[in-house]
Amino acid sequence: MKFKSVLIVVKDIEKSRRFYHDLFGLEVLLDNDGNMILTEGLVLQDERIWRNFLEKDIIPQSNSCELYFEEKDIEAFIKELENLYPNIQYVNRLMTHSWGQRVTRFYDLDGNLIEVGTPM
Repeated sequence: MKFKSVLIVVKDIEKSRRFYHDLFGLEVLLDNDGNMILTEGLVLQDERIWRNFLEKDIIPQSNSCELYFEEKDIEAFIKELENLYPNIQYVNRLMTHSWGQRVTRFYDLDGNLIEVGTPM
């Protein structure tokens, strides 16, 4: 068995595609009408499709998992984040863990938790 991807639910797939492209450089590998596969194994799925599969409501900001990215120049990343998405909702602004890693956490446009940290 091989792990292939992580799927996140989004309200507006085109806005989310731009968000993940603008901030993380992810490109579209496949666009299949509400199911978009991006590079690095991230899949965006339209909320309506996911709701039909589950027959349950989607809970944004559930804080049950996060997407994790690493960035050497984290200050430049944060400047770009705030320039492109000035209303982004932070969980924590740039901080330094006891082991020396610098990280920030915030929600994407749909309440999916993202962590960006310096490489360990």
